[in-house]
Amino acid sequence: MRLPNPFLTLYRHRDLVTQFTKRELQMRHKGSRLGHFWALLAPLTMLGLYFFVFGFIFGGKFGAIPQESPFDYALGLFLSLSLFNVIAQALAVAPLLIASQPNYVKKVVFPLEIIPLATVVSSLYYAFLSLVLLLPFIPFSHATLSWQLLALPLLLLPLALIALGVVWGLAALGVFIRDINHVTAFLSTAIMFSSAVFYSRDKLMIHPRIWAWLKYNPLLSIFEEARKIVLWHTPLDYGALGYIYLCAFVTVALGYILFSILRPYFAEVI
Repeated sequence: MRLPNPFLTLYRHRDLVTQFTKRELQMRHKGSRLGHFWALLAPLTMLGLYFFVFGFIFGGKFGAIPQESPFDYALGLFLSLSLFNVIAQALAVAPLLIASQPNYVKKVVFPLEIIPLATVVSSLYYAFLSLVLLLPFIPFSHATLSWQLLALPLLLLPLALIALGVVWGLAALGVFIRDINHVTAFLSTAIMFSSAVFYSRDKLMIHPRIWAWLKYNPLLSIFEEARKIVLWHTPLDYGALGYIYLCAFVTVALGYILFSILRPYFAEVI
């Protein structure tokens, strides 16, 4: 079975991708009085919460710079969580994404691949807003704005590919196994705690045998490298970057293969 190039398929239907992304953004705030303003207000309130709880109460530190303050830690945590939310939102919606679209499934010529992509693009949009919101706070920390910030897209691309592969795979499985929807919340939390969102991989205080497995988590490297170039002004680890891209392409390929194999049976189940 020869599969079509998914990126060529998505490019040919780029207008549909744009329409579905706009619809996804509108649906997230449908019926809300503040509407799209929540895209800015929600990250701000979370920043305040994490600054108080993890910075002051728990005295958390990444240990990346001398004289690291609670505010420095809060910014690093906010950056990590902004990127992690791309994966968290993918896990939250993926299992029922195709199963909840029977009208599109039964249209033989409709490119179902674009529905997961629209979800990932909308999640990236909110992550981008959070990152823009972060920038004005950086000069008030021990960090400064640097040209290294321009390297951030090198990390956003594999993050998006991983999220897309996850959505393709879980969306396909969710058509046949609806119980997956009850597992993803736990899975999301487990991934968050195993991805160095709250700690630095250089200061990891866990048993070496556990770290021997966790260090292969590509999300851990993405979040660590993002903090380095945005806040700590440390050069990218190109060895880690190569591993990140390898994992990203493997994930998106496996997700698309699974989606393509199961797609012919979607209509029968739904």
